[in-house]
Amino acid sequence: MAVQQFPLQDFELESGAVLPDATLAYATYGELDAGRQNAIVFPTWFAGTHESNEWLIGPGRPLDTDRYFVIVPNTFGNGLSSSPSNAAPPFDGTRFPAITVRDNVEAQYRLVSECFDIQELALVLGCSMAAMQTYQWAVDHPEMVRRALPYCGAPRTPAHGQLFVDSLRAALTGSVPRGSALVPQHAALETFARVFAAWGFSQAFHRQEEYRSLGFDSVEATTSDFWIANFAGLDRDNALCQLDTWFTCDVSRGDRFEGNLSAALGSVKAQLVSLACDTDLYFPPEDEAAATAHIPDGLAMTIHSVWGHQAGGGTDPVGAQVIGEQVRRLLDSPA
Repeated sequence: MAVQQFPLQDFELESGAVLPDATLAYATYGELDAGRQNAIVFPTWFAGTHESNEWLIGPGRPLDTDRYFVIVPNTFGNGLSSSPSNAAPPFDGTRFPAITVRDNVEAQYRLVSECFDIQELALVLGCSMAAMQTYQWAVDHPEMVRRALPYCGAPRTPAHGQLFVDSLRAALTGSVPRGSALVPQHAALETFARVFAAWGFSQAFHRQEEYRSLGFDSVEATTSDFWIANFAGLDRDNALCQLDTWFTCDVSRGDRFEGNLSAALGSVKAQLVSLACDTDLYFPPEDEAAATAHIPDGLAMTIHSVWGHQAGGGTDPVGAQVIGEQVRRLLDSPA
């Protein structure tokens, strides 16, 4: 699907900084109905693009384009929406301003309301960093979001998750401050990918040699041909931008809730189902269950898979089936 650009002009960020000539890249699938009641927002995850989400979209698929109008906004910093790699000076590269999850959601809100004149969303959903955006949508626009399905994510990055993000930052920078002399990008990205490889799949995935289902014959082949190959084309500054977004995620930040996560989640009016994989090393199911307990119409469910965090990516047959079933069930339920 061809990507389109929504001009945000001089976009004020949550920090108070202004990003001039900001743009939000997006793709749409299906047709908006006459009543503008069938829209779904499906943001992208870390380093993903709209194409990463297409496994769930199409005629007869869980996000059935014969019934729904699906909007996939590209998260800031992914190289398609405003990013360090495409921003004009003086905001290019390491000078690109910090972006929060709320910044992404507010840009998406403007796209939905200004470009399409949509006042109600049938569903917001997303995986990992897009799950964070899903929670933020439900908190910031409770009257608009009827249903929400965050999977393999969280409304706040936990301390353990921040340690992981810090390790990824260190891999990219060689532990030197941003703006200082860095190790060559290709070497940094390989180290970055190797750190990711230890977290992306579970211990059981490797112990059971499940990587063979992907066509790899060893852990090292999986690391080289899946993880390192996947991240080889990543721009380092884009990755650092999105890691900052991940690290600072907290749907309760700001004047409205002042860090009170239970109050923020308690304000959600959507029918919300959270899905967590029981072997996810980033976002364990007990964290999601604790968060969802604060949501009045919230339900926490578990994906039982050895694929860990990657259960949400569409490649794991078990994860894909559970996610698809819950999308269909949620969309068919009254809200």
